[in-house]
Amino acid sequence: MWGRIACVWAVAFAGLHLFWALGGSWGLSVSAGPLAEERPGWFVVVGLWGVGLLCLVGGALGWLLAGPRPAGLTGRALKLLGWCVCAVLLLRGLAIEILLLTGDAGPQMNISSDQRLWTLLLWNPWFLLGGLAFGLAAWGFGRARGLGGSTA
Repeated sequence: MWGRIACVWAVAFAGLHLFWALGGSWGLSVSAGPLAEERPGWFVVVGLWGVGLLCLVGGALGWLLAGPRPAGLTGRALKLLGWCVCAVLLLRGLAIEILLLTGDAGPQMNISSDQRLWTLLLWNPWFLLGGLAFGLAAWGFGRARGLGGSTA
């Protein structure tokens, strides 16, 4: 179940980034601040298309974590990737949350009050939920079917 939830999480996030990459603007200003209006080329290519495509890869990983665990190195690699995605999402969500709550993001960050509010209430919890979903998917990968454990 958690692999499917991780898959849906990643595909939803991909959809939003691809919507923005295609020119959509709903919600982008509270996520990206001034970059949303300026839309420099590097931001569109890396921050929107790149993240969107990376999230689609994450969706595929979530889907694979929901299925039966392959034997050997492939199964171990998928589980490790699930844990890595979990760690990145949790660390990102927690680090930004702490920086914004303590005011240590720095004055050069130019974060509006709306951007701070939406980041604290929507974007960071979204990252934390994604990290939790991938972590639980990795933890349960192969367990329900008795795969991947000791056969003794």
